[in-house]
Amino acid sequence: MLSDKNKAAIVKAGAVHKMLEIIESPNDPNPSVSEAIVANFLGLSALDSNKPIIGSSGAVPFLVDTLKNSEKKSSAQARQDALRAIYNLSIFQSNILNILETDLIPFLLKTLGDMEISERILSILSNVVSTPEGRKAISSVPDAFPILIDVLNWTDSPGCQEKVCYVLMVMAHKSYGDRQAMIEAGIASSLLELTLLGSTLAQKRASRILDSLRVDKGKQVSDTYGGNLGTAVSAPICGSSSASVNPNGVSNECLEDEEDMMSEEKKAVKQLVQQSLQNNMRRIVKRANLPQDFVPSEHFKTLTISSTSKSLPF
Repeated sequence: MLSDKNKAAIVKAGAVHKMLEIIESPNDPNPSVSEAIVANFLGLSALDSNKPIIGSSGAVPFLVDTLKNSEKKSSAQARQDALRAIYNLSIFQSNILNILETDLIPFLLKTLGDMEISERILSILSNVVSTPEGRKAISSVPDAFPILIDVLNWTDSPGCQEKVCYVLMVMAHKSYGDRQAMIEAGIASSLLELTLLGSTLAQKRASRILDSLRVDKGKQVSDTYGGNLGTAVSAPICGSSSASVNPNGVSNECLEDEEDMMSEEKKAVKQLVQQSLQNNMRRIVKRANLPQDFVPSEHFKTLTISSTSKSLPF
């Protein structure tokens, strides 16, 4: 194994460009030579000082092509090495723009589900999502959010759940449009399930995403009751100066409005819990190869009719 000092010396001597010259030569290099070059890029890219040099050299398209070529030219080992090298390069933020110039992001999302490499794919996406351009590249892929949300349900892969939670958490925090896309893709029930059954880290991240989604709901309430969004956030003005007041000095009309809002919140949470339980039962039925109508939908309602928000970690 090369020492960090030797890795730096090799790159400083111009080895990166010489390897690329071999790859780009008119005569296709021997597959074993290409695989050796990929392995060299993997080893050299592990050193932080080498990351910007390799990333800006033109090596990224070569590594992406190696990763995508699953038919003839690239062995399984070469593809694994290419993926790990891309991950190393993605740690250095300036390299993300070079990565986005390729079609890597759609390929990674499409490949999610291959359990041998899914966690590494999500590690790359966790780095990519740190930039506005990266977030835009992810969200612009068709069905990106349904694909990512599906990973939330991988109960046998907590590492993948934690990483996809991070990706979704950053995107939800940064973009209203992405939050709406997540809601439309049905993220709520998966997040609720994860806050109850996921690892400690996944639970925290799922709760953060739920907090971000609730921010929009709070703004909608503010619009309804507070009028101008530009004013400071305050309690809604209820009734007139002649409105009845309880012993605590609070308008009875305000209390009624608050109770109505709380009632709506409870209904929404109850609906999400029911949906989560139904999704869980469907997955259990599917895994057990039972008939899809094994448990009637009415029975789900009976099971969840008494559910409240008290047990949810909000």
